[in-house]
This record gives sequence, C-alpha cells and structure tokens, in this order.
Amino acid sequence: MNPRSGDRVIEIGCVELVNRKLTGNNFHRYINPERDSEEGALAVHGLTTEFLSDKPKFAQIIDELRDYLSGAEIIIHNAPFDVAFLNAEFALLDLPDFTKHVGPIVDTLVQAKELHPGKKNSLDALCSRYGISNAHRKLHGALLDAELLADVFLAMSRGQNSLTMEMQVENEDSANQDQSFDAPLPDVIVLCASDADLDAHNALLSGLDKDSKGKTVWRMQTENPV
Repeated sequence: MNPRSGDRVIEIGCVELVNRKLTGNNFHRYINPERDSEEGALAVHGLTTEFLSDKPKFAQIIDELRDYLSGAEIIIHNAPFDVAFLNAEFALLDLPDFTKHVGPIVDTLVQAKELHPGKKNSLDALCSRYGISNAHRKLHGALLDAELLADVFLAMSRGQNSLTMEMQVENEDSANQDQSFDAPLPDVIVLCASDADLDAHNALLSGLDKDSKGKTVWRMQTENPV
C-alpha cells in the first residue's frame, strides 16, 4: 500500500473537534480510485472494486475537502502514511501538497510512543489502554477510525486519566533524586465554563441536595473553603 506504486485513496473520513468537543460536523466520502482494489488492501478495508465503481473520483471531491480542512489543525495516527497518499492525490491534480492547505499536523502515533515507550501503540492498542470501546470495528473504516482517534487523542492529552493521582515509584530513593527538565512546559489551556454550563451544574447540585436532604460536599466545600 504505497502511492508510489499507484495505490490510491478510496475513502476519507474526518470528525471536527472544537474546544475539545466533537461538533458532529463530519466529512465522509468514498472515492473511485480508477483502478481495482488490491487484494491485500481489500482484506483490511473490505471496499470492493464494484462498490467503489460509481463513487466520485478524487478530483470531484477535492474542493469540498479543501474547504472543510482549510487552515485547520489536523490530527492523524501515523501521519506520514496518510499524508503521503494525500500529497500524491493533490499532485495528480497539479495542486500544492496537502500540507500547504492545512494548519499544523499532530501525529498521535508519535505522541503515543513518547507516552508509552516500548508498548504497542496501534489505534486498537490505544483504545484498549484508554478504555475506549472499539468492538464494532471489524474492518478499517475512515470515519469510524477518525471517531476512535478523536476519543484517543482527548484521552492522551487530558493529562489525567482517573479521579485519583497514582504515582509509581521505582525505588525508595527515587523520591530524593533531583530531576531536571530541559524542554519547556506547554501552555496550559484553560476553558472557562459558560453560563449555561454553570446553570446546569447548579441544577444538578440542587437535585443532589434534594435527594440527600442536605448539602452536597461540593457546596459545603465552596461555602467553607480550607
């Protein structure tokens, strides 16, 4: 599966994240590759030559794809693989590389290898690691993969995967060892709750107060801070 040997894009699936939330503004197209489905690839994606034969060609969807992605930060798992195919399709239409039409590209495979060195970091492995159900993923489908990747990206980048902070110390002396970090810390992204979020939160607390016939720990803590 290599664009240099004539392999083509047959499906594109994208989901949109704004402020770390899925918007539902998805982009999904099947594409006629103008060639037969290669047997090895067919076992992966299950899209036959017959199924793709009446689908639009890449040239017919390029404008809406560019409009959808223009200037956006792009998140891809194993980005060099996807980008190579997209660059090849853009080149066939005498257009600048795909990378010239979008913003920065984040490769979640690179991130995963940094977070989990020496472990399997395929999309399936990451779904299992972060407790994301992919039981419905029998074959590789672009839109489904994008939806799963969005969940994985949010899980990897939230900084805390549970309500408790668990520290693993390899040995008793490690706590006393000086540690230095040369790399600068990334900017902290602060998302303030909207008025609607605050109203919904207060309504939830009021319901809990009523059910428990008292005040929730949250409200007691805010009224009597330590």
